[in-house]
Amino acid sequence: MGPTGAGKSTFIEYATQQNGASVGHDLQSKTSKVLAVRSKHPKDQSSVIFVDTPGFDDTNRSDIEILAEIASWFVKVYKENVPISAIVYLHRISDNRMAGSPLKNLQMFASMCGYAAMPRVILATTMWGELTQPAPGEQREKELKTTFWADMIAQGCKVRRFGDSYESAWKIVGNLPTEQENIILSREICDDKKKLNQTAAGVKLTEELNRLIADQKKAALQIQEQANSQSNPVLVEELRLKQDEIKKKIGRVTAQLRLLKIPFMAKIASFFTGKKARKSGIQ
Repeated sequence: MGPTGAGKSTFIEYATQQNGASVGHDLQSKTSKVLAVRSKHPKDQSSVIFVDTPGFDDTNRSDIEILAEIASWFVKVYKENVPISAIVYLHRISDNRMAGSPLKNLQMFASMCGYAAMPRVILATTMWGELTQPAPGEQREKELKTTFWADMIAQGCKVRRFGDSYESAWKIVGNLPTEQENIILSREICDDKKKLNQTAAGVKLTEELNRLIADQKKAALQIQEQANSQSNPVLVEELRLKQDEIKKKIGRVTAQLRLLKIPFMAKIASFFTGKKARKSGIQ
């Protein structure tokens, strides 16, 4: 898991030794849905399933669609008694600040997993090869460990570096824990019968969407005040168009909030049809 462009698909392709056809090379989201790929453990040839997920900054889909997509897959494997051995969260070490989408992705990730799952979480930094000198990356890694990742590390998650190789990928996930646990999002939906907006991840997303609405309303009010003080009809029309666009954004975010309140199992009832292997999306 992780933001768009963090190297999720690349990590899986190195680990499974696939060709590079599905690797995204820009910040457009390459992974538009949850994709599971079966591989073999290099030590004992046992079956290992890697799962690629879209980030919460997808270029073509809303955050609620992404959350529902990821939740659907986790619920499926939970119902089929398939435990999660490890969860790898990837972060670009080349990012010089933790704000906006990277921070939102991290917060959503933590709320989906829950603290009980942290001992099987691996926080892996990527893109070390893009740095001209290692010192800035090492400083960023230290900052991540002592601030943004500190709570998760205290709960048992590990920090690793991914070096763009088969060996590096398996060094990160090779020692899979024998005791396995599913994430809190699965239990909240299946066992506690919560709506998506009532889960920890849903609450976090609701907070983010409400913040966006408040910011957009503030921007719309400022534009209205500017328009009221203008006598130039051309500028007034430009401001009106900006205000209309903001109103559309508010409408889209409000629609996402309504979707969060729909009972989750009703929303994805058709998701559980078909053969078991096809249902899980495992190749």
